[in-house]
Amino acid sequence: MPIVGLNFDKIGAKKDNKIVGKVQIKNNVDIKNVEQEKLSVSSSDDILKISFEFKSTYEPEVGAIQLNGHVLYMDDPKKIDGIAKEWKKSKSLQKEISPLIINSVLARCNIKALVLSQDVNLPPHVRLPTLKTN
Repeated sequence: MPIVGLNFDKIGAKKDNKIVGKVQIKNNVDIKNVEQEKLSVSSSDDILKISFEFKSTYEPEVGAIQLNGHVLYMDDPKKIDGIAKEWKKSKSLQKEISPLIINSVLARCNIKALVLSQDVNLPPHVRLPTLKTN
């Protein structure tokens, strides 16, 4: 697997107001930056550091959860160069790696956001399974 790490740089959760009535929750993942780096384990391994921001906003003005971090992506040096050049040119990830990156971010961020929402007494940002009786 070309993803060698996913780290959080900033974690925040806040509850501004009491929950009254229906709350609308909007989730968003945004790729902020892509840059080449050298992996400190070996000087020959080029990696991409892909910075992201995950947000869950609770409206109207109830609260928010924000997670910032980065994914470390390792691949063939030619692919790394191509992905970095494409980012500089169009500010978008190549279609071949975008799902892998976004799905990895969502997997980690959804779990972290669920715990944070519980810590500050906000409703879960994703629908959880429930048992219904007949």
